[in-house]
Parts: sequence; C-alpha cells; structure tokens
Amino acid sequence: MATWEIIVTILGLAVITVVTRGFFMLPDRELPMPDWVKRGLRYAPLAALIAVIAPEVLMTQGDFIATWQDARLPAVVAASAYYFWRRGILGTIVTGMAVYLPLHIGLGW
Repeated sequence: MATWEIIVTILGLAVITVVTRGFFMLPDRELPMPDWVKRGLRYAPLAALIAVIAPEVLMTQGDFIATWQDARLPAVVAASAYYFWRRGILGTIVTGMAVYLPLHIGLGW
C-alpha cells in the first residue's frame, strides 16, 4: 500500500470509531425506546460475555472437548462457586487460575 492509502485508511477508521462510539452521546435527550427493547437490553452484556467465554471453555480448535480431564472445566466450576459465594471479580479470577494452573502445568491436562 502507498503511504497516502495508509493515512486515508487510518483516518477513515478513526472517523468511523468516533462516530459509532459517540452516536449515543450526541442527542440532548434520551431516545425513546419501547419497554420490550429496554428489557431486552438488560441481558445484552450477559449474552455477550457468554458468547465470548463459552467457546473458549467448551471447545478446543473448533471441536467440543471430549474428555473431563481438561483443566478449564474444574477451574470454571471453582471460579463460579467463588463468585456466587463472595461476588468478587478479582477473587473469581484468582480462584479460577489457582485451580487451572496446577492442573494444566502440573498434571498436563
């Protein structure tokens, strides 16, 4: 690519990013939405989180894991249990990694 093409591409991406990220901050008043849309948007962050985490936990190279000897499964169970017990994000991460690393590195799961 020529230098001018790189510059135009970067500027174009910057403009698109600013417009899409700032779109909801531009109006002076709240945009009217039906109640069913507002109720549905409450679940959007959870759905996005599951869409990112579930394939990472349940799949390896595009296929479902075939054995229970996968360090990710006990780590997810332990981290979930900690979260429901204490409701802390940092502790959840530490607990999951404290279970995952010994199983993965130590036992080779």
